Amino acid sequence: MFTMGLGMDGPEEDAVSSIGPHNALTDVEGLLVGSYTDTQAVCGVTVVICPEGAVAGVDVRGSAPGTRETDLLAPLNLVEKAQAVVLAGGSVYGLAAADGVVRWLAERRWGFPLEKGYVAPIVPAAVLYDLGRGPVFIPPIDAEWGRQACQAAQNGPIATGSTGAGTGALSGGVKGGLGTASATLDAGLCVAALAAVNSGGSVINPASGRPWEIGLEREGEFGAQGRRAVKLPPAPDSGPARNTTIGLVATNATLTKAQAQKMAQMAHDGMARAIRPAHTMFDGDTVFCLATGKSPLPEAQGFFSASQAQAINQLGHAAADCLSRAIINALLSARSLAGMTAFCDLAER
Repeated sequence: MFTMGLGMDGPEEDAVSSIGPHNALTDVEGLLVGSYTDTQAVCGVTVVICPEGAVAGVDVRGSAPGTRETDLLAPLNLVEKAQAVVLAGGSVYGLAAADGVVRWLAERRWGFPLEKGYVAPIVPAAVLYDLGRGPVFIPPIDAEWGRQACQAAQNGPIATGSTGAGTGALSGGVKGGLGTASATLDAGLCVAALAAVNSGGSVINPASGRPWEIGLEREGEFGAQGRRAVKLPPAPDSGPARNTTIGLVATNATLTKAQAQKMAQMAHDGMARAIRPAHTMFDGDTVFCLATGKSPLPEAQGFFSASQAQAINQLGHAAADCLSRAIINALLSARSLAGMTAFCDLAER
C-alpha cells in the first residue's frame, strides 16, 4: 500500500502495488514514446513527447556527458516544462536529432509560448557513445532521425532491446539496448522509467551469471531470459567517453521543478544498483524526470514542515526500482547485432 503517514522511521512499507498495463513509460498518462532505428548504421533515436508539457528535472552523474538544455531544467531557471526529451546514439553527433524534434513540435504549436502565435519547444537531450559499431565510424544521425522518431510516437507498448537509442549500445561486453518498466502506487500515482544502456559496468553479476537486481522482478516480467544464468564474455577495455547509460523517469504526479530534480537524483540509485560500476569517469550517465501533473501529490501531517516530503521519498524509491528493472529489461530483450552478443545468445553456466 502507498502509506502517506510520515514517521521518524521513514516509509512504513513498499509503495509499489503492481506494474502498469504496458509495464512501460507510456503507463504515465500524457506521455508518448517513439523510436527510429537504423540497424545498418547500428544507431538510433528514442523520443519521449508530452504534448501538454511536463515539469522537468535532470541529474547528471557520469563524468563524460553529452547533453542539451540541461541547464534550463535547474529549479532556479525560468522555464518549468519540457515538451519532449531525446535519448540518442551517435555521441555528440546524435544531439542533431533534437533539432528535428524541435521542428516537429513547432509545427504542432507545442512549446513555450512566444509572440505572434509562435512557440519555442523545450527539448532536452542526452546521447550515448556508439561510434565505430556500424560500417562507418560516425553514423548518419541527423534531424530527420528525430523527426522519424516523433512520427512513430504513441502511447501503447514500447519496443525494447536493440532499437532506438539502444540500437548500438554495448553494456559490459554484452549487447545493451533500450528498456522500460512501470509501477502503480496508491492514490492514483504511477511511476515509470526508460533507459538506453551502454554502460562500461556490467548489469550481470559474474558470480551468478544473472542480473545484479534480478530480485526486483515483478509479475514474471523478465520471462524465460530472466531465469537463465550465463557465462559472461571477457569485459572489453574501457576507453575515454565510450560508455553511458541515459534514461528518464516519469510520474503522473504534480511536482515542482525541485521535486522533479530530486526524483531524478533518487532514480540514479537504481542505476548504481543495476550496473556495477556506474557513474565512472568514462560514462556520461544522465537521468531526466518528467511529471505530467495529472494527479495531486499527497500531503501528510507530521514533524517536518514539508508536507509532501514522504510522497517524494516514495516516488523516488519507486523510480529507482523502475530504472533498475528497465535496465535489466534492456539487456534481456536485446538481440545480437554487429558483432555484439546479446544475453539471449550467451551460453548457460
